[in-house]
Amino acid sequence: MQRVAVELADALSSRDDVQYQQLVLRSAWKWHHMQCAPWLVSTAARLYRISTQRKVDVVLFSSMVTGALATLIRRTCDAANIKLAAIAHGRDVTLPGIYQALQVRRTLRALDLVLPVSRATGAECAERGMPLSRICVIPNGVALSRYMVGTGSGEASLHLASVGRLVKRKGFAWFIDQVMPKLPSHVQYKIAGSGPEAEPIQRAINRHDLEERVHLLGRCSDEELVKLYGKSDLLIMPNIPVKGDMEGFGIVMLEAGACGTPAIAANLEGIQDVITDGVNGRLVTSGHSTGFAEAILNYPATPEERARTREHTVDNFGWPNIAELYVRKLRELHTGALT
Repeated sequence: MQRVAVELADALSSRDDVQYQQLVLRSAWKWHHMQCAPWLVSTAARLYRISTQRKVDVVLFSSMVTGALATLIRRTCDAANIKLAAIAHGRDVTLPGIYQALQVRRTLRALDLVLPVSRATGAECAERGMPLSRICVIPNGVALSRYMVGTGSGEASLHLASVGRLVKRKGFAWFIDQVMPKLPSHVQYKIAGSGPEAEPIQRAINRHDLEERVHLLGRCSDEELVKLYGKSDLLIMPNIPVKGDMEGFGIVMLEAGACGTPAIAANLEGIQDVITDGVNGRLVTSGHSTGFAEAILNYPATPEERARTREHTVDNFGWPNIAELYVRKLRELHTGALT
């Protein structure tokens, strides 16, 4: 969510037709959680001043977490005819517990418009009381300048990669347990990320004697991820359903796509809005181990496929095009032309 906020802010700031005030937290990941709370407090105060001074037409919150501030400024914004909108990513809507019980529905009621990144996230907003007329899906974008088309492994072996936090819904342990044993010995698999599922994933590796073929890379830098995407033949998104923990979109598929790497992904939740089957990857029924194995072995790892994947990513998910969708929809919200 932080990366989307920063990259969207940069895309909006580059436009001549938008007078844009940035209230964006830019910090390294290791400091983000410590800086978030004081930043939210100071941002609430700044938003109150902006709304009382009537300096803006629309406030766009970058997530439902920051969108909670809408409940504090709703009254002053109404008086100033300022509209409030928020991006919804997925888990920021479905996270269970006290946050879910006390905050999500209140935040949705305070918003004039919610902009979910996928149809699945939009459905979760609707389930929590947001009228369909105030929901508009706009996908995530990717900063294309950070990526270039890679060559794939360039070897006789087939190189697979997964990137993401090691949590159960990502399905990494399931994939190692159920799919890797079905794949021939020339298939290599690398996983970049850290998280609570590291031990179950390692146990799955050990259980099937896959130490020579499956490699846990831990947390990787942006530069290391670009290299990983470029040298991989396929990105793997083997997600499984976990109650209260959804995949709202899957931005790593855009990052891989910007490097020309197609994705073999579970036909689940927000993933369905990222992959166009046969164009930038293949969608497989979640939990279907044979389907995953067949899709991996049959997908053509050719320069032409990589070029097509990159082109599809540029046309559909480049930030200039995505920023245009935001500007158009927020302008409609401001002028009352929203349909």
